[in-house]
Amino acid sequence: MTIHSAVSPGTLVQESAETDLPIQLFSTCPPSSGPPEQYLDRVVQTARWSEDAGCVGMLIYTDNTLLDPWLIAHVILQNTKSLCPLVAVQPVYMHPYSVAKIVATFGHLYGRRVFLNMVAGGFKNDLTALGDPTPHDSRYHRLVEYTTIIQGLIEGPKPLTFEGQFYNVRGLTLHPSLAPELRPGYLISGSSEAGQQAARQIGAIPVKYPEPLGPDAHTSDQTPCGARIGIIARPDADEAWAIATERFPIDRKGQLTRQLATKISDSVWHKQLAEVESTGKSHGSTYWLHPFENYQTNCPYFVGSYRRVADELSRYFAHGFRTFILDIPHDAAEFDHLRRVFDLAWHRVAA
Repeated sequence: MTIHSAVSPGTLVQESAETDLPIQLFSTCPPSSGPPEQYLDRVVQTARWSEDAGCVGMLIYTDNTLLDPWLIAHVILQNTKSLCPLVAVQPVYMHPYSVAKIVATFGHLYGRRVFLNMVAGGFKNDLTALGDPTPHDSRYHRLVEYTTIIQGLIEGPKPLTFEGQFYNVRGLTLHPSLAPELRPGYLISGSSEAGQQAARQIGAIPVKYPEPLGPDAHTSDQTPCGARIGIIARPDADEAWAIATERFPIDRKGQLTRQLATKISDSVWHKQLAEVESTGKSHGSTYWLHPFENYQTNCPYFVGSYRRVADELSRYFAHGFRTFILDIPHDAAEFDHLRRVFDLAWHRVAA
């Protein structure tokens, strides 16, 4: 799916025969940290908003404090017609055969495709609690082996034998088999060199938590990559900033929690964002880290007028960013503003 130079009403992304610039957009599933009696309805509602807007899929997080992402993915498949769950997959939680089996089962039951967000790490305390002392770069080596087995099982048709440092299987086959058009897409955190190398090995899209790009930043011809971002854009910058500051107020407790999370995390992206100055505190910049700094979300935000945010996005297009995982949508109307921003950004690139 790609951004079209004239996006039609009601569609966030669509096919274009005029360009080879494919843009994939994913939304993000709400976390399960809220009231349990409201959570299921909120997941279904957000999934339907995302599907109606034309998103490819919706990211479902995983860590020790959240509900099982595969069960959430099942809810999404049952309540939408085309939206693809983007499931975070942590090797410590299950064997690669189990992942391949679930993907094949979803394909068999629903004729639907899923995407897999391959996770090498997470919070260090979570990994310690699970008895996993594997160092950062070694976790990516393990993730390559893990994903290679999943891909070998899904692509078949011969029995799979694999001998690695972390995993070994012999004559393993997958039933039911999965039609080629239902094979999953793969994403992986690509902020570190180890993550980028792993992405190249398994053919995954490396996803980054982007740092700010200046207007004179050198254009890159790198392999297409992804970005995890939030956007609050309105016709007028003052309106956008008013919404942003109301939606994400200062939270001293959140700031302390972020500082602690930064200390105990060995994720490269976490430390990179923590070191970036939050330049978007005034209207002179669209790049805003306040929600990240206050532990209200885990990605940078772009805030401002449609045109200013679109100008910013067009620079990321030029640097190879083709997949965007957008933060949790506030409501259905938010997608109308997103559509305007991506349409303007595409017009700037086309021009």
